[in-house]
Amino acid sequence: MSAAPETPAQWHRVLTLLADVSLFIGTRSVWTEAASHRLAVAAVISVCYASVLVCGVLALVVRRTRTLARLDLCVLATAVTLALCAWVMYHRGSDEALLTTQAARELVAGHRVYGQPWPWLFGHGIALTPTVTGGYDFTYGYPPLVPLLTAPLLWLGHGGTPATAVSTGALVAGTVVLWRMLPVPWRPAATMVCLGFGFLPTYARLGYPAITALALLVPVVVGWPRTGRGGRLGPAGVMRAGCLGAACAAQQLPWFLAPFLLAGIYAVRRGELGGRAAALVVLRIAGAAATVWLLLNTYFLVSEPGTWLTGIALPLTQGATVHGQGLVDVSLYLTDGSDRIDWYAHASLLLAAALLALLVLFPRRLGAAATVLPWCAFYLATRSQDGYYLMMTPLWLAAAVTAPPSEFARAWQPRPRPLSGPYRRPALAAAAVLVVLPASASAVFAVTGSPPLRMRVAAVRRVSADAVSRLTVRVANTGGTALTPHFMLTTDQGSGRYWSLVRGPATVPAHGTVQMEIRPSGGRFRLPAPGVRIRLRAFTATPQTLSSTDIRLRPARAGAGTP
Repeated sequence: MSAAPETPAQWHRVLTLLADVSLFIGTRSVWTEAASHRLAVAAVISVCYASVLVCGVLALVVRRTRTLARLDLCVLATAVTLALCAWVMYHRGSDEALLTTQAARELVAGHRVYGQPWPWLFGHGIALTPTVTGGYDFTYGYPPLVPLLTAPLLWLGHGGTPATAVSTGALVAGTVVLWRMLPVPWRPAATMVCLGFGFLPTYARLGYPAITALALLVPVVVGWPRTGRGGRLGPAGVMRAGCLGAACAAQQLPWFLAPFLLAGIYAVRRGELGGRAAALVVLRIAGAAATVWLLLNTYFLVSEPGTWLTGIALPLTQGATVHGQGLVDVSLYLTDGSDRIDWYAHASLLLAAALLALLVLFPRRLGAAATVLPWCAFYLATRSQDGYYLMMTPLWLAAAVTAPPSEFARAWQPRPRPLSGPYRRPALAAAAVLVVLPASASAVFAVTGSPPLRMRVAAVRRVSADAVSRLTVRVANTGGTALTPHFMLTTDQGSGRYWSLVRGPATVPAHGTVQMEIRPSGGRFRLPAPGVRIRLRAFTATPQTLSSTDIRLRPARAGAGTP
């Protein structure tokens, strides 16, 4: 007599249903756009709607685990189809896609990729990255793997389309790999996190190199505590190490994750094999990753070593203006600025080091969170955009399913004499506090800074009742260092274009007051609707500071006006 078919667990049904429901997010807007001028795409999306509905019914009524697993595959196929339909409709990309595609074109032409400004790429709604020096970053600032992958696809068209094709393809491939590597009941979660919520496909369609890095990190993170088990890497371990090196050659975010993974692997392997064998395992992993990284960078290392090194370090050194959803918002929105902006960056680096130290001290407790810990440091950074967290969330899922706390139960934990003995718990608690204290102190120091410049609009020149062509600003320097401010007006959470100096000194002397006349970049600044907050911001590079003030502009006749 044959055994009765296995009935699916109810939580598996619910997970399949959630993945199916998540496909509705953002689908209508794509269909609406397609229905106006791409009827074939709209028709495919309509078929996907039918698939979502049918899968929703079947998820609740199928009686066999194998049937539900096949249904999970159908949900994945529907999600991939919707992601590709969205790319067909929206594939122009962002500034990241334009820079990546241009880098690929320069590579194919035999020109230098790094250190070359391409200002003509920006405009027509393409975002700029302003720096505290009063300019913008027009150069490519990522490792070279994504331009190398983009080069064969340049035939796809102008703009950022080739780069968006690479990132979208990478996301689809990474999703399929994650889906395949997860245990069968957990596979719907991969579909939901990677494609269902909509934010990762959006970043892919914008051409972010981090999406390619994410896809390469998926096989690295799935079951990562088992890497090197028994002291041997094997083909799978070598492949994982190679993918880590390739991810580091695609974008800088994996640079922050790699030390946490290596530290966690060392702790687990040392608990199993001892210190010497564990060190050899980690060295082999690091060596394989470094070899792949060097191979992908060799051409640039040889042909343009100086600009290549400067280029791949650019996100860390470019001095971009503060922006994001982290602690820096205190100085950006809640107060009028800070004369200690640099300390946000110091706090971020110190927190990253502190979290790594805590992982080394407490791998049994924190090992399961090793793929989340690195991104916490970005909350204190000067550029704390939520993309730094969002784009790596599939790795959180991969670790949650395949690297549970039980994997770290026997991990080695360093316990020197001061951290052992009868007062072990208080000593460990004190050590944890001491490790985090420098980052906390730096963050508090940055937040409590005061704006070094006091600004007041003395006169306004208009070209119409709702457009400004000049501002005369009276600027007082309250500090003991001469400052060279660069001004912009903002009306929302983003950064505006810098205004140019028309009349007056460029530098405000220590404890001095000057009057500056500034002009918007396009010749005019259109005033927003009544009630919108208008902020006058002044950035300085040395030291890095931010001073802000709210301004009010009353309607006035063209030609002249007052604040």
